[in-house]
Amino acid sequence: MSKQRRRDTTLTIRLTKAEKERIERNAKRAERSITDYLVLLSLETPIHVAEDVKPLLIELKRIGNNLNQITAKINAGAFRSYNFEDMIDGQKKIYEQLLDIARKG
Repeated sequence: MSKQRRRDTTLTIRLTKAEKERIERNAKRAERSITDYLVLLSLETPIHVAEDVKPLLIELKRIGNNLNQITAKINAGAFRSYNFEDMIDGQKKIYEQLLDIARKG
């Protein structure tokens, strides 16, 4: 870190051996001490907390339910001439957009 400051407080964490080795490798690649690497990473990395995603999950469940009902009817032979690929592609796009919204918060 560029600023010199007195570090007089300790933080102890428990890691697996693999986690520790990965942090050490990453710190070395970043050309920083482990302390500087972890402080910079934890203080400078933005944290995104998702808003209430419960309504999105409810909607995803409804979409899944609709898709399952449509699939069951298709497999039962209720529909014969409609192109369902477009509908399924549309459902997938909606699902991906909802997941993206949930991830971004």
